[in-house]
Amino acid sequence: MSALFAINGRFLTQTTTGVQRYARNIVRAMDSFEQEHQPVVFAPTAAKDPGYARLRVNTSGALTGHAWEQVELPARVAGHRLLNLCNTAPAIKSDQIVCIHDANIFAAPDSYSLMFRAFYHNLQPLLARRAARIATVSQAAARQIARHLPVSLASIAILPNGHEHALVWNPERATSAPGLLALRKPRPYVLALGSRARHKNVSLLMNIAPDLDKLGVDIIIAGGGDGIFAAELLEDRSNVYLYGRVSDDDLAYLLDRALCLAFPSLTEGFGLPILEAMARGCPVVSSNCASMPEVCGGAALLASPFDLPHWIDHVRALLQSKDLRDDLVGRGAQNARRFSWTRSAEGYLDLLQQPTATLPVHAPPPTPAPCIAVVFATRGRPDIAAATVRHFLKTQSLRPDTVIISCVDPEDAGDLVLLPGVTILSGPAGLAAQRNTALANLKPGTEIVAFFDDDFVADADWLAEAARVFRDESQVAGFTGRVVADGIKGAGIGFDEAVRLVAAAGKQNGEWIEPYSPYGCNMAFRVAAIGDLRFDERLVLYGWLEDRDFAAALERHGGRLIRWSQAFGVHMGVKSGRVSGERLGYSQVINPLYMMGKGTMSLVKVADHIFRNTLSNFVGTVWPEPFIDRRGRAKGNLLALADILRGRLEPERAAAIGSRPTTNKPGWRQQQR
Repeated sequence: MSALFAINGRFLTQTTTGVQRYARNIVRAMDSFEQEHQPVVFAPTAAKDPGYARLRVNTSGALTGHAWEQVELPARVAGHRLLNLCNTAPAIKSDQIVCIHDANIFAAPDSYSLMFRAFYHNLQPLLARRAARIATVSQAAARQIARHLPVSLASIAILPNGHEHALVWNPERATSAPGLLALRKPRPYVLALGSRARHKNVSLLMNIAPDLDKLGVDIIIAGGGDGIFAAELLEDRSNVYLYGRVSDDDLAYLLDRALCLAFPSLTEGFGLPILEAMARGCPVVSSNCASMPEVCGGAALLASPFDLPHWIDHVRALLQSKDLRDDLVGRGAQNARRFSWTRSAEGYLDLLQQPTATLPVHAPPPTPAPCIAVVFATRGRPDIAAATVRHFLKTQSLRPDTVIISCVDPEDAGDLVLLPGVTILSGPAGLAAQRNTALANLKPGTEIVAFFDDDFVADADWLAEAARVFRDESQVAGFTGRVVADGIKGAGIGFDEAVRLVAAAGKQNGEWIEPYSPYGCNMAFRVAAIGDLRFDERLVLYGWLEDRDFAAALERHGGRLIRWSQAFGVHMGVKSGRVSGERLGYSQVINPLYMMGKGTMSLVKVADHIFRNTLSNFVGTVWPEPFIDRRGRAKGNLLALADILRGRLEPERAAAIGSRPTTNKPGWRQQQR
């Protein structure tokens, strides 16, 4: 080891949260290695002596905090390769390794103060571009970082947390926990750790507290907030006890006596308390999203952070079954041994020697896929629907749990009625109505519902990519993929050509766009976010802004809407049975105004939408394009404007005007973007 390696020791001046604990334990493990030349830890003057046996700590400087890190540290480590373990690093230095623990600043911004968000939004992309190597703590965190920062997934080193530190905690030295427990009735308790930041989802425990009280179970929340976190409103519950920040020995005392650790976070880069609980012999009930399944490794009870009854059931099961508790304790201890500070410290030494080094792959055990329902709404073209649905079922790498063909007449499904596992539903006509019919018939436990037009050909990994995003990013409510080619813009694309185009497109560098309103030909939603929301059936016919209206309603309730380019396909844009131009032109004007009244479309977007479409239609009456009835659309635009002047704003009237379509093609979707 060359003497020209340095470690950013700013963490020695910071309050110990999960990030600082990571740095302290990695550096402590490095200190245990016998080697000729040791890296030097550079820290601010205020740093306390950590008592390293081999590593030298060099403290100096007049500044503190970020100012010290950005101004004084770069000058002091000139000529050194620098290791940074706590999310930040000097922006002007390129010869450095930076561990970014997560991208929660992008995935859960409401958990952080405005100043903190602004700083990280500017610093971290710069570090990702300039650093010699980016590291992180889990596969899930690496995927999240690659989506939000300019760094490729393949280049990110995975060096996880370890468990050994929890083994040396001594509950006999606990000072506050014994007295705190003595103040409450001697009942079993669920322990929760961490700050009260919103993404920690402590509100779930508040919501199930009355049910746990009926079971005779208390909830103890240990851990304090930090200045970077927005305060989480915690309601009073008679069986909830807030203990604030406790020492490690007190934490050991609480873990050793808890019924379980509850870890309901919406997102985590790692989730160190899970390992600490397992190392201490405490069963774990954890969220099934982001990094948590990867860390739990099949040794915990998992539940959706939105499924309150499932959490209550898990606590009840642990309360009633000693065998279950003992089984989880045994599996937890074995799982914790997969994660070692020593191995991760060795990985960092390898990166310091050679930043491009290939490290052993930290391969998590497989985790259960989410329960997915896929819906195809179709009418009047069974041959098209049969071709796309059969291709979808044959090629998808992740099989859906349910496939629903939502139609008006069973004959619309053609020979799909013969396919095992395919559910045929009949109901009212119209894209919004047919999708609502499917939503009303989702089986219990469905987590994700994907909607496809009957003329969309999806890549084989479309569902797998969507499932991974919904698992990794629990606050994403709506998802759409990349449309490689859209036949709606021209004469249409045949099925065989669509299949060829999908195969030729291949995987590209992932492009994450947020916010992005889902495109109805290929979109998916989190069922827990949908709740009682339904597609607005006043937006009649087939495919004019019903997708944007639905997604905007989700977004108003805090759901994130994204487009991810690794899920892709071809929209054939089959022309049979197109909606008449008059009806479509009418909807082009009326629907946006109706949505503005609902609050699902802004005035600026309404004006832009109406202006662009009416202009295109009236210009097209002079120079019409093939396959587009510009004259009919322009007439529909005028009819809508006349109704508006009369004070009539009824989007459903589009179904009653204009000529009948020459052939039924309810899946017809006009270009909206």
